[in-house]
Amino acid sequence: MFAEHHDLLHEFPEHKDRIHELKTADTHFARLFDEYHEVDRELRRVQQEIETPSDEFVEDLKKKRLHLKDQLYAMING
Repeated sequence: MFAEHHDLLHEFPEHKDRIHELKTADTHFARLFDEYHEVDRELRRVQQEIETPSDEFVEDLKKKRLHLKDQLYAMING
């Protein structure tokens, strides 16, 4: 199984410049950005069957990634 890319540049390619600007100028955005990508990496490892956590754990990770993406998107458009 191939893991889908959910990094922010794949999710929001039209906001590439704004994402870069926020990563360098806003420490809160940068922290959320790093946390989002860490959760996304962990989910890709599960999809690639490198790790095999419980279904509940995976669902919690997906919810966390979605919540972080919502926060980041709001900041990008803010």
